[in-house]
Amino acid sequence: MNNNIILMAHVLCGVSCLIGALWVFVDTVNAAPVHLWRIRAVSLGSAVAMWLAFLIAGYWYILFYPKDKAVILKGPWPMAHNFFMESKEHFVIMLLMAVTFLPIAAASDLAANRSARHVVLWVSGLVVVLALGADFFGAVIGMGVKVALLPK
Repeated sequence: MNNNIILMAHVLCGVSCLIGALWVFVDTVNAAPVHLWRIRAVSLGSAVAMWLAFLIAGYWYILFYPKDKAVILKGPWPMAHNFFMESKEHFVIMLLMAVTFLPIAAASDLAANRSARHVVLWVSGLVVVLALGADFFGAVIGMGVKVALLPK
């Protein structure tokens, strides 16, 4: 399979997680009994999307990243690997834990339980921020490869 298709699938799943978490946040602000099924479904979908992004990334990382890493380290942006990839590898674990907890927290009666609603707001907000960070870090890593391949 083409490594660009794998990378695009990774990004698509990651962005789907981000959009789902944002949707959960907005729906939770206006939580009503009629919205609870949607909050639960979207929070679960967001978690599934993130786990798919993680699994796809692992596959890509093992098969294709070593060549990109070598290119990045020889180019003008070695920090794209040394800082951004190394950091992303670690904080994505926090993102996975938060998004996995999201459907668990959303299982509460958010319309009636204000404390549970606050937990879902905080967790979904954290997922959005971490997913945006992961997206930004991924963009820097991709640019690290591109600037290394530019003619000198």
